[in-house]
Amino acid sequence: MPKMEQFDSRLPELREQRNRVHDICRQFNRSPSKGNLKKLKTIFSRCGDEVFIEQGFYCDYGDRIRLGDRVYINVDCTLLDGGKIAIGDDCLIGPKVQILTINHALSPKERLKKENFCQDVIIGKNVWIGASAIILPGVTIGDGAVIGAASVVTRDLDSNCLYLGNPARMERRLDD
Repeated sequence: MPKMEQFDSRLPELREQRNRVHDICRQFNRSPSKGNLKKLKTIFSRCGDEVFIEQGFYCDYGDRIRLGDRVYINVDCTLLDGGKIAIGDDCLIGPKVQILTINHALSPKERLKKENFCQDVIIGKNVWIGASAIILPGVTIGDGAVIGAASVVTRDLDSNCLYLGNPARMERRLDD
């Protein structure tokens, strides 16, 4: 599991970056033209060939997101990228999927400090994440995995397996 790092989203430079990226996302979502999609793709640290993003996309910083080749992100997806998010080649991200790297203190007293913590999320190649699935901070998903609709991924997942439920549990291995 990736190391948890302290993350201060209140820093002026991060607020400024977030505001700029939110504007780019809003512009794309109002008018998902080829030009606005091209502009959206420029905010990522890497955006592979033949990446397509549907309307309703949302992220905070963009430069912490790496998209492999032939990634498809369906409607209304949210990537909270205080930490890094890496999505491998040929991944299919279903509608309303949330990929989260940010967390807060569990202790009510500690939470009053308004500190954030982030952990990277790594998604292997040829992964299919079903509609409304939630990927929590610090998770690594192996190549070829399938996450069923509305599943909540709370821990690392092996390659070439089907996962379902909350928390997501292995249903079965997938044969080629």
